[in-house]
Amino acid sequence: MPDDVTDTGKSPTVTAAAPAAPVLLEARGLVRHYTSGGPFGIGRGRATVRAVDGVDLALRSGSTLGLVGESGCGKSTLTRLLLALDRPTSGTVRVDGRDLLGLPRSELRRRRRDIQLVMQDPYTSLDPRMTALEIVREPMDVHRAPEAKHSRSARARELMEMVGLDPDHGHRHPHQFSGGQRQRLGIARALALRPRILLCDEPVSALDVSVQAQVMNLLKELQRTFGLSYVFIAHDLAVVRNIADEVAVMYLGRIVEQGDRDTVYGRPAHPYTRALLSAVPEPDPRRRGESERIVLQGDPPSPARPPAGCPFHTRCWKSEKVCTEKRPVLTPTEPGGERRVACHFPEND
Repeated sequence: MPDDVTDTGKSPTVTAAAPAAPVLLEARGLVRHYTSGGPFGIGRGRATVRAVDGVDLALRSGSTLGLVGESGCGKSTLTRLLLALDRPTSGTVRVDGRDLLGLPRSELRRRRRDIQLVMQDPYTSLDPRMTALEIVREPMDVHRAPEAKHSRSARARELMEMVGLDPDHGHRHPHQFSGGQRQRLGIARALALRPRILLCDEPVSALDVSVQAQVMNLLKELQRTFGLSYVFIAHDLAVVRNIADEVAVMYLGRIVEQGDRDTVYGRPAHPYTRALLSAVPEPDPRRRGESERIVLQGDPPSPARPPAGCPFHTRCWKSEKVCTEKRPVLTPTEPGGERRVACHFPEND
């Protein structure tokens, strides 16, 4: 035994790893197909649009899941499915293990209070005829919140102050607020029913960069205060990196890579993820040019006519024959690992 170690006769204390937070929101095998075109000779006939084509997601309590991908990849359709505002062609959405789509209408209405939406455009998501206090109070009135009617206005004022707005401006209409203030108003409205989950659909994409940072800091502060869980949907990878604990990359209606933020950003396994990250501007001028810029050729295929095999093979520089014939399955990159990728030839770590 080394001289500097004292034998106490006791076994060394082993600190157990903290258990993972429970899964709060879960999607399994989500599919949403639409029929486009129409009768009477309009267009080229009917076609099936595969907006969401088999998505598995899990959001843990108190964490943020970032969902990224190009415009048109199915992010907003997936949001509607998670909110149970649209019914999937197949698959399930569960909150606390209960399938939302199998609930009676009255129970589904109660469950919707747990999941609220922060919309993309603060200019069009607020009713221009309503005052700020009326906008924040409306969900409480519609869902018959437990607060007495005379207490709901006080609660609305409290929420305005919580998101950094002056409650004395509650009589103002949306056009009398700036864009960032309008988005804060939308966040206050989303919090009115004391939800557990916020689905944030591109919540800062319509804002100036400096205002984006303020809204992001507000969301993180609210998460710490109330233990909220976020699904944060965006196409800006720099924004997602700032807030997400876990990242899912979506392409043509499917998840092609998912894992914790640092792993996905530091060691991307899917070629599409690598291409997306190569397009993120480097703020440090001394480091510009250090990493390879990958420019994808062509446009994403139409979701009405997806290619056979891997959906990314038409733009992938690593594509081989198997990629054109066999659809890759989202599988762990290593046994028991948390990071999953749908690629026949993933990048090496």
